[in-house]
Amino acid sequence: MTGHDVGVDLLIPDPALVLLVGASGAGKSTFARAHFRPTEIMSTDDLRAMLSDDANNQDASGEAFHVLALLLNGRLRRRLLTVVDATNLRPQSRRRSLAVARRYGIPAVAIAFDMSPEVYDAHNLRRPDRQVDPEVVSVQVSRMAAALEALPTEGYAARYVLHRPAAAGEFRIVRR
Repeated sequence: MTGHDVGVDLLIPDPALVLLVGASGAGKSTFARAHFRPTEIMSTDDLRAMLSDDANNQDASGEAFHVLALLLNGRLRRRLLTVVDATNLRPQSRRRSLAVARRYGIPAVAIAFDMSPEVYDAHNLRRPDRQVDPEVVSVQVSRMAAALEALPTEGYAARYVLHRPAAAGEFRIVRR
């Protein structure tokens, strides 16, 4: 697994499945919007909002993940670069996405956002649109260590670990 600092190129096959991995407040959505086209990004928060008018509505999560699975299957079948903007902290969620990518012969890339708990908390508190319960973020932070340990064994074509908040200009996505 590779850690990165300022001015680093992240090599992404095209097409690819890109899984963003990290606790709420890590900057995954900001990173995705800065580096990928809107049509390439599948956000579970956006899907919950579309289903219930509330991105925080956990009652809509089951349906949001069902819609995500349909979209993921359709995009990868068409060999389109697809970014899954979710916490992706549960191994079974990553396995399901990776299985779809393998079905279509699409390489997968993990971009993990490994920050200190203080950074996650500070980002979460500064969110203009919504905040996640700090106890939920704490549980997610504890799951991050297990996710980082598992990622090398899950079969990614590339893995990147970002150790600090990623401003738009710090990283460049290079499609190959």
